[in-house]
Amino acid sequence: MEKPADLIKDAFDMKTWNEIHTTDSWRVFKIISELVEGFEKLARIGPCVSIFGSARTHYNDKYYKLAEDIAYKLTLNGYGVITGGGPGIMEAANKGASRGNGKSVGINIDLPFEQRPNPYIDADKLITFDHFFVRKVMFMKYSQGFIVLPGGFGTFDELFEAITLIQTRKIGKFPIILVGKKYWKGLVEWIEEVMLEEEENISPDDLKLFSLVDSANDAVEAIKKFYSRYLLSPNF
Repeated sequence: MEKPADLIKDAFDMKTWNEIHTTDSWRVFKIISELVEGFEKLARIGPCVSIFGSARTHYNDKYYKLAEDIAYKLTLNGYGVITGGGPGIMEAANKGASRGNGKSVGINIDLPFEQRPNPYIDADKLITFDHFFVRKVMFMKYSQGFIVLPGGFGTFDELFEAITLIQTRKIGKFPIILVGKKYWKGLVEWIEEVMLEEEENISPDDLKLFSLVDSANDAVEAIKKFYSRYLLSPNF
């Protein structure tokens, strides 16, 4: 019986198959180069908080202004700000960090249709990646906390990856703050009522892995309170 790999090979001539294999092998070196560049640049930035949210949020939107305010207040408390480097909430957060004369980091992703670096990132702190998973490694390793404003699938992806890694103890615990009670209410109720109570797919302690706030002051205070309680130093 032929193995799956042999069946795939049969669909190509040998030259095409060898080109595919070579491309996959060399992709490893591209991934390694992205990891090395990220580690080298971000290891020097000092304690930072990552701020997530939609790239589609307009500059007149209340959440844009809230993200800018949160970032500004974080810099006043000694933290830099890391974002995905794009428009919307990311732009607002980098703008707030720049206004507070704090470190403003952009971990950008190369996309063909919407993602362009915003102008508020420090010139020496912009990194652009091709691979989403490498980019997420950088968020997890070099953030002292996640502040998550309303967003789409990408925002949820980053949020739940962080919760999963903390829940499974693959990384140390850090604060995860959801901003905007109205936006997150339905999700949190579903987690509590369906995931926890009906299906028992999580434990009650898992609900303590994140907190819910409405204001910039409360978001920043949650970061400060966490580190005063656990007396943790930056994770790198």
